[in-house]
Amino acid sequence: MRILALDFGERRIGVAVTDPTGTLAQPLETVERRPPPSRAHLDRIAALVAEYDAAQIVVGLPLHMDGRRGPEVDRVRAFGSEVAAQTGVPVEYLDERWTTREAERTLRELGVRGVRRRGRRDPIAASLILRTYLERGQG
Repeated sequence: MRILALDFGERRIGVAVTDPTGTLAQPLETVERRPPPSRAHLDRIAALVAEYDAAQIVVGLPLHMDGRRGPEVDRVRAFGSEVAAQTGVPVEYLDERWTTREAERTLRELGVRGVRRRGRRDPIAASLILRTYLERGQG
């Protein structure tokens, strides 16, 4: 069973997917978000769900460092509901604190600089969300 992970952002959504056995997480792509009423990002996510035959979607939940929920959490949950409605696949949420920073550190260590880093950070952050989800035995 494959699982898709999404790292939601106002401009970009990072996407990661498991291997066919559902045990390894790998970065996949960045989906650009357009301002409403465009739903192109939802169409692309639905296409990826179909292409990879994903049976589960995990969306990173941006909690504050002390665990509090901010207004961002409501936006992510609304996005997750849209994804579930568009794809017909169940959506779960996972605390994503530190994933973006860890993705940045990984890219720095690989020598990726500046603008090139921006487009690669999001799918790496999604793969970190997915890896955590798998490590916790939730997949």
